[in-house]
Amino acid sequence: MRDIAVTLVILASLPFILWRPWYGILVWSWLGFMNPHRLAWGFATTLPLAMVVALTTMVALLLSREKRNFMWTREMALILIFLCWMVVTTTFSMYPWLAWDQFIKVSKIFLMIFVAAILINSAERLQALVLVIALSIGFYGVKGGIFTVVHGGVYAVRGPPGTFIDGNNEIGLALAMTIPLLYWLARHAKQAYLRPAYLIAAGLTAIAALGTQSRGALLGLGAMAAFLWIKSPRKFLTLIVIAVVAAVVLPLMPEQWWARMATIQTYEQDQSAMGRINAWKMAVNLASHQITGGGFECFRGPTFAIYAPDPEDVHDSHSIYFQILGHQGYIGLAIFLLLIACSWFSASSVIRATKKDKSKHWLRDLMAMIQVSLIAYITAGAFLGLGYFDYFYNVVLIVAVAKVLVARKIVNTPTGESEALAGQPGLAGASPPGMIAKARL
Repeated sequence: MRDIAVTLVILASLPFILWRPWYGILVWSWLGFMNPHRLAWGFATTLPLAMVVALTTMVALLLSREKRNFMWTREMALILIFLCWMVVTTTFSMYPWLAWDQFIKVSKIFLMIFVAAILINSAERLQALVLVIALSIGFYGVKGGIFTVVHGGVYAVRGPPGTFIDGNNEIGLALAMTIPLLYWLARHAKQAYLRPAYLIAAGLTAIAALGTQSRGALLGLGAMAAFLWIKSPRKFLTLIVIAVVAAVVLPLMPEQWWARMATIQTYEQDQSAMGRINAWKMAVNLASHQITGGGFECFRGPTFAIYAPDPEDVHDSHSIYFQILGHQGYIGLAIFLLLIACSWFSASSVIRATKKDKSKHWLRDLMAMIQVSLIAYITAGAFLGLGYFDYFYNVVLIVAVAKVLVARKIVNTPTGESEALAGQPGLAGASPPGMIAKARL
């Protein structure tokens, strides 16, 4: 029954995507983040639903009369440069028959990011994208939070099988990144009755993140809490809220959870942690020897036999930084770190530009919460091999779109309607036909 329901929903969405191509980005994001087809048990789990939606979106984009203005920012330029560098590293990869397959998967993510950079060109569309992403992961947050409370945290929360967020560590990172977005929805929901629902969802998502029993997720949550306290204008009140939440949630965790978290301090005695360090040293040695790194899928036995201190201890990267370093070399790592830094500073520039205008406070607060999500990613990601996680690149997209909206003065008014719609002549802030919009803040 689930297979039929999911398939029918996707098929029913296709005419709407052909009518309004940007709906395709929302459906694609829903499929990519929530993975509803993975919750079924039959034929829907193997159907190429995402590919059908992507192709329909691109056909609709080509047929649409809407002005196609690419939001060309430094962040989007870096993603393009990163993709081009991946072509080079994959060409010289150690395992080309595996690397090209992985490159195709990553390039599909980047392609849809570029398509979204054309279609997500108004305040309403940006808000809709954030809503879809937050609720898609929030679904697992609410479900996992209830599961953790009911079972006392004994069993680890996991994501849908066969996806980016399958494992407990991966879903833990995704949940941590989603908490600030749910909080933003709670602050800016137009319907008052939705605000407590979003807050409850954020709380359950925090419980679910702890319930994953992921040490990386715990570190991410701790870094997020510290950043919120530093940035909060009401530090004492924020500290009280954080302390109350911790006092309520942490006692729910069982003894085995505390024992696992305690290994953060005694990593020298943890065989898994020492295996990660061995993999990280291998990545450093590999990147120091080959300027292009080893290419995708290089964390394998023969590579460890050449470059690892302990050639018998073969592990995956377990770190966004060492994963990129091993796969793409120091040049690829530099591009990746520059992308993170540019996204952070662009978000800060949007915050400064919208600080004094109350009609733009929704965007100011969104960028602040995006920075909190970035804190979760760069902290928890230090222990997870999710360097190509589509969530991160969608966060970058959100920042790039926000920067362009501010530059074009396309923002929400207090009534919730746009002052201007991108690419439509005759409206304030619209770009001339065929012009590539550039934003430099």
